[in-house]
Amino acid sequence: DFYQILGVSRSASSNEIKKAYRKLAKALHPDKNQDDPDASQKFQDLGAAYEALSDPEKRELYDRCGEDCLKKDGMMNNNDPFASFFGDFGFHFGGEQQQHET
Repeated sequence: DFYQILGVSRSASSNEIKKAYRKLAKALHPDKNQDDPDASQKFQDLGAAYEALSDPEKRELYDRCGEDCLKKDGMMNNNDPFASFFGDFGFHFGGEQQQHET
């Protein structure tokens, strides 16, 4: 359950979800838990939970029918556990550029 992974209630605000994620990301990072063979998987699970619950559309879908619906609809980015985290800080890696009207 993504809410359990983050340690928040189902009624948690987006701010509470973000705070919980940041705290756990620091604590569960594989570099800080080199003796734990499951550290990488725990960190990836944390990233998946944050990705789903930090996006209102994904969260609504998850609340209705769980993780399977997110995967089926192609809404989970399981290949990049850092995508959501770095996205919060405005880092956009890749070819996307913003266009400004003049």
